[in-house]
Amino acid sequence: MATKHSSAHPGGVGRWLSTVNHKDVGSLHLWFAGAMFFVGGALALVIRAELFQPGTQWLDPLFFNQLASLHALIMIFGVVVPAYLGLASWQIPLMIGAPDMALPRLNAWGFWLLPFAFVLLLAGLLLPGPNGPPATGWTLYPPLVLQGGAGTDFAVLALELVSISAVIGAMNVAATVLNLRAPGMALTRAPFFAWAWLVTALMLLAVTPVLAGAGALLLADRHLGTQFFDAAGGGDPRLWQHLFWFFGHPATYILILPAFGIASQIIPTFARKPLFGRVSMMYATVAIALLALISWGSHMYVAGLPLAGRLFFMFTAMLIAVPMGVVVFNWVATIWRGSLSFETPMLFALAFVLVFTLGGMSGLMLALAPLNIQYHDSYFVVAHFHTMLAAGALFAVLGGVYYWLPKWTGRMYDERLGRWHFWLSLLGFGLAFLPQHFLGLAGMPRRIPDYALAFAEFNMLSTVGAFILGLAQILFLVMVARTIRGGRRAEDRVWEGAEGLEWTLSSPPPYHSFTSPPKLR
Repeated sequence: MATKHSSAHPGGVGRWLSTVNHKDVGSLHLWFAGAMFFVGGALALVIRAELFQPGTQWLDPLFFNQLASLHALIMIFGVVVPAYLGLASWQIPLMIGAPDMALPRLNAWGFWLLPFAFVLLLAGLLLPGPNGPPATGWTLYPPLVLQGGAGTDFAVLALELVSISAVIGAMNVAATVLNLRAPGMALTRAPFFAWAWLVTALMLLAVTPVLAGAGALLLADRHLGTQFFDAAGGGDPRLWQHLFWFFGHPATYILILPAFGIASQIIPTFARKPLFGRVSMMYATVAIALLALISWGSHMYVAGLPLAGRLFFMFTAMLIAVPMGVVVFNWVATIWRGSLSFETPMLFALAFVLVFTLGGMSGLMLALAPLNIQYHDSYFVVAHFHTMLAAGALFAVLGGVYYWLPKWTGRMYDERLGRWHFWLSLLGFGLAFLPQHFLGLAGMPRRIPDYALAFAEFNMLSTVGAFILGLAQILFLVMVARTIRGGRRAEDRVWEGAEGLEWTLSSPPPYHSFTSPPKLR
C-alpha cells in the first residue's frame, strides 16, 4: 500500500507551465491530444464533405491534398502518439509503484516540444497556394516534396521536433519500467500495459532517429544543394522510401502495441479473470516488434524491388499474423466463461478487439505482393489504415480514458452518456470505413478530390459515417467536462475486478503517489 503523505501541489497557471509531476505532464499530453483530435477531425470532415458527391465542391485539388496531408500528420503525430504518452506518463508510475517517471524534467520537455511543432505545422495554412502545407500525404515522397514551398519546410521541421519528443518519451518509459519497479515486481509480473509500452519504447528508439535523419537529408536537398533524393541530380527517390518505411512500417505497430496494453488491462477487469496466457502474450509482442522492424519493404512492392526482396518482405509481413493471432486468442480466452459486465470501458475494449481483428485480415491481404500491387494507392489502403488506427487505436484510447478517468478525477462518469458515445462511434466507424474497402476493391484511387459516378453511393455513406463519428466525440467532451465538474464520488477501487497497485491509491491519487516503495503481496 502507498504510505500516507501530503497531497499538496502548486496551483494556478504556473503549476502547468513549470510542472514535472508525471500526472500533470500526462494530463498535458492528453489535453493536447484531445485538442489536436478535434483539429484533425475537423479537417477530415471538410475532406469528406468535398467527397460527398462527384465533382469539385469547395476545394481545389491542391488545397484538398494539402488538407489530406495535414489531417494525416496531425492524427498520427499530434493525437495518437501524445495520447499514448499521456496514458504512459499517468499510469506507468502508479502501476509499478514508482514515485515518478525516471526522467521527470525530460518528461516535461518532451511535452513542451509538441505545441511548437504543431504551431509550425499549422502555420503552413497561412501561406498561399503551393507555399502552403505539403500536398504529398504523410509519406512526403520525393520528387513532389522537393517542389513544395515554405509550408513543406515547416512540416519537416515539425516532424523533427515530434521525433525528438517521441525519443524523449521512449527513453523515459524504458528507464522507468526497467529501473523503478517496486521491489519484487519482476518484468514478467509487471502490468501488461507497462510491458507493451516498454516494447513500444524500444521500437521508437530504434526507428525514430531514422525518420529524423531522413528529414534532415530532405531539408539538405531542398536548401543546401545536395542530391540524396532528387533523381535529376543523381539521387534516388527510393532511398527516401526505404528510410521512411523503415520508420513508417514499425510505426503502424508502435501505434497499436500500447492499445494492446490498454485492452489487456480492461478485459480481465470486466471478465473478472486473470489475463490468459500472459507470458505468451509478452513473447508475442516482442515477436511482433522484431518482425515489424524487418518487413518495411512490404510498402514498396511497386517500387521496383527485386523478386527476392519482395518474397522476403512478403513472408516477414505475413508472419506477423502468427503472434497477432496469439494475442487475439488470449483475449478471447480471457473473455471465455468470464463473469462479464459491459461498462463503457469494456465496450470500447471489445470493439477494439473486433476492429483490430478485421483490420488485421485486410492487412494480411496487403502483405501479399500480388494483391498489394492491385490495392496499392487505392481506397482499400485508406480503409485498412483507418480501421487499424482511426477506429482501433482510437477505441483503445477512449476505453482507457473511461477506465482510468474515475481514478484520475475521483469522480464517476455518466455511464448512460458513455454508452451513447460508444454506440454512435461504432455506428459512425462502420459507415465511414467499411464502404471504403469496397471503393478500393472497385478501383477508386486515394488522395483525389473528384471521382467517377460509379463510386458515389459508397462515398456518400462514408461521409455520413464520418460526420456521425465526428459529432459523437462532442458527447465525449461533454462527458469529460461533466465528470470533472460534478460526477458522483468514485471509490478507491473503482472497478470490482480491477487488480494492480494503482487501485490501492485514493481516487484521485495523491500528487506524489509513492514516497516509499509499496510492499507487494
